[in-house]
Amino acid sequence: MTALAFLDARDFLLRHRTDYDTAYRDFRWPALDEFNWALDYFDAIARGNDKPALWIVDAATGDGAQYTFAQMSERSARIANWLRGIGVARGDRILLMLPNRVELWDAMLAAMKLGAVVLPATTQLSADDVRERVQIGGARYAIVDESEAAKFEQPGLDVTKIVAGAPRAGWLAFADGYAAAADFTPERVTRASDPMLLYFTSGTTSKPKLVEHTHRTYPVGSLSTMYWIGLQPGDVHWNISSPGWAKHAWSCFYAPWNAQACVFAFNYARFEPKVVLDALVKYQVTTMCAPPTVWRMLVQQPLAAFPVRLREIVGAGEPLNPEIIERVKKAWGVTIRDGYGQTETTCLIGNSPGQPVVPGSMGRPLPGYAIVLLDPDGTPASEGEVALPVGPGAGRPVGLMKGYANNPEATAHAMRDGHYRTSDIALRRDDGYFVYVGRADDVFKSSDYRLSPFELESVLIEHEAIAEAAVVPSPDPLRLSVPKTFITLREGYEPSEALAREIFRFSREKLAPYKRIRRLQFAELPKTISGKIRRVELRRRELERGDDASCRMPGEYWEEDFAAEGK
Repeated sequence: MTALAFLDARDFLLRHRTDYDTAYRDFRWPALDEFNWALDYFDAIARGNDKPALWIVDAATGDGAQYTFAQMSERSARIANWLRGIGVARGDRILLMLPNRVELWDAMLAAMKLGAVVLPATTQLSADDVRERVQIGGARYAIVDESEAAKFEQPGLDVTKIVAGAPRAGWLAFADGYAAAADFTPERVTRASDPMLLYFTSGTTSKPKLVEHTHRTYPVGSLSTMYWIGLQPGDVHWNISSPGWAKHAWSCFYAPWNAQACVFAFNYARFEPKVVLDALVKYQVTTMCAPPTVWRMLVQQPLAAFPVRLREIVGAGEPLNPEIIERVKKAWGVTIRDGYGQTETTCLIGNSPGQPVVPGSMGRPLPGYAIVLLDPDGTPASEGEVALPVGPGAGRPVGLMKGYANNPEATAHAMRDGHYRTSDIALRRDDGYFVYVGRADDVFKSSDYRLSPFELESVLIEHEAIAEAAVVPSPDPLRLSVPKTFITLREGYEPSEALAREIFRFSREKLAPYKRIRRLQFAELPKTISGKIRRVELRRRELERGDDASCRMPGEYWEEDFAAEGK
């Protein structure tokens, strides 16, 4: 019955894929006390199902492999039996550091079937990062790609090590698992509230916390993400995201497989926009999700020269600038639909299929989510912190995390006064659409005006030379602070005084006087290993320097340098 309730909820959203009003009004999260997505749902739809579930292609060689739903069900059952045989028990924590190879999906499904808890980890972590995450996460096992194994060979790292790929002395071989029995029987039923995933947050403003998701919150909660993307059975879905981050599970695992779509993974050593565009055409990808960084690089190519078959394209991770959305629409006739969520949630706000897309808006609340905006006093407002009601009788959304593992203080702070608080600021328009303003820590005052970095950045990247921009407050003795932008340039442009002059002129033309850019610096933007701009680091640099005009950085220009050339 639990699987039927889940399927009913899924089918309702698929049926009303382009009817937002009905979907939002009538959708109800399925009531599940006992539920194991891998056993109760995936194995059920996989029986006799020879349609492709996973398609992995190597960019360098063009070699590829497809795996059907039936094959993935059997492969993961064998791995689950093998893991149980080496001692993995329900509740044990497994650190998973694998690139896009089939073992990643096998291990995820197998761990779910066992009731083990997965700690996904990006391959970009250093050896010190690995030690920290093993210790904080309480991992007892580690499943690691052969190319990353050396990071785990350090004194005092007390985990059972399993290697995917070539055999390695002192390690168990993941490949041995495929010889185990193909029939898996769980020791007991899984409670929907049992822990399933522990994700480290990406840490743009602080040290990462450990987000705990359950067998209910992520697989079932991902129905909202499926709806936002607009997935349908049989789609070929490409999500450009690295394993180890929540966005990978969002869009490379639960959302597409909830819709019985095929997950497409394209492995490359270095991101090359033309290679990616060629792959979209060659492999007839129908739906795609990519972060703003990827779209910023793709739009520098002649998009119209690539006859893609894309029906739905979405962006997430950071807000998309309207200029990028317009360029893609002009070339392909398809609108990139922005969406919003966090590691702590599934997609909770989005521009859904078949609905008007308001430029600059991240959309409307998705089915199953009630959104309120809170002012600094905790009072509902038209502009404020994005929050989810979680108090008694509020109908806590299924896609919200259980809490921060081993950190009751952080959990209590995030869930205070009957609301989960996201630390993101948004504005609600009269038509119900939400506009992203910025992280609570990013919004700043200049004179007596409150400025949104995202709004200024969206205007700046309309300039033909600018690839990326990050705006932060720069100390000023008169105005307290003024907007300063750090800029990276598109291919074919070089930093120069003339270009700085042109960008200041562009800012004066496009922005109100109190918003315009007063300082700029050509520089590489610091980012988290998940690709998000670390504005907190840029703000720190400015604060440490203070308002001394003589302390210019290389490649830095101030508007007053060109004061004689007009206002």
